[in-house]
Amino acid sequence: MRGEEQRQENLFHTFSLEERIPAEHPIRRLRELCDEALRRMYPVFNAMYSDMGRPSIAPETLMKSTVLMALYSVRSERLFCEQLNYNLLFRWFLGMDPSSASFDRTVFSKNRVRLLEHEAGKEFLSTIVEMARERKLLSEEHFTVDGTLIESWASLKSFRPKDEKKDNDKNDSNGFMPRNPDVDFHGEKRSNATHKSTTDPEARLMRKGPGKEAKLSYCGNATVENRNGIVVECELSSATGTAEVDDAIKMIDRLLDKGVEPKTLGADKGYHQNKFVKELRDREIIPHVAEVSGRRVAGLDGRTTRQKSYRLSQRKRKLVEQCFGYAKSVAGLRKSRLSGMKPTEFLLQMSFCTFNLLHIIRLSTS
Repeated sequence: MRGEEQRQENLFHTFSLEERIPAEHPIRRLRELCDEALRRMYPVFNAMYSDMGRPSIAPETLMKSTVLMALYSVRSERLFCEQLNYNLLFRWFLGMDPSSASFDRTVFSKNRVRLLEHEAGKEFLSTIVEMARERKLLSEEHFTVDGTLIESWASLKSFRPKDEKKDNDKNDSNGFMPRNPDVDFHGEKRSNATHKSTTDPEARLMRKGPGKEAKLSYCGNATVENRNGIVVECELSSATGTAEVDDAIKMIDRLLDKGVEPKTLGADKGYHQNKFVKELRDREIIPHVAEVSGRRVAGLDGRTTRQKSYRLSQRKRKLVEQCFGYAKSVAGLRKSRLSGMKPTEFLLQMSFCTFNLLHIIRLSTS
């Protein structure tokens, strides 16, 4: 019997969000882990706000919203707030009532200052790493480091000479000032020494390799442990020729300060240089760095490269590419959606937090 289309909506609806989410859905376990990590961060959240005034959106809600955006490839905060109006799974994850209104996108920009000031992204990543350590999922001895370019939220048209004076008289014959005027860069030599972006001054012009186009970018770096590929440290800096090596040393020093004592550190050919190898040897860490043919580096020779552990580190080195692949292809960090180094670093940290949470779930159920 053919059913009839119902054209009149019910006046009242009675249902539970808990019943709408499948019992075996992996996001249930993700919410449990996320809530556990955020509970451990209560002292950080309490320090962000005054005891007086009107209550704001809970910082836990903002952090979990950022996790959802990284998990479901939501490309902007405006789109997330729009989806929050009709996506029951999002509302269940945030603990919102089905009838409550979605918050405005400006909530993110207004409260992000507090999250950045108190390094909430860094604390969240450290908390999740500690949770993985408690579950015996980390290697405490063998690590891999690598870096990648993250395109800045800035147009090449904004890359202007540093000594250029603002000209407000560029209207056409009708007195119209175009918002996106045509710019011809042919014959003009541009470099980071003489130019900078007017919309994102911290971004630097950099290209990935010979024959590639140069883009305004940041250098994102990550250190992963070699057992399961969980990100233990990350760093974002200006895209310079030495950023990868400098940030790798910073991340290793932070691990040492936390009481972790790495024995080996794997890396690709970009790290095959005297400075990096010497810094590792000074810290009594064996450099498992891929060699560049014809280049001799003190502290890295056959006594290291012929060992079985060296070959194993080189096979494990691909684990670090997985976190970058997730951040760029799923979490949307191929190009940052925020201007500035600190906001972009926060997005990178939250992407790695989501990546680690998914890893913990997979490893805990396997």
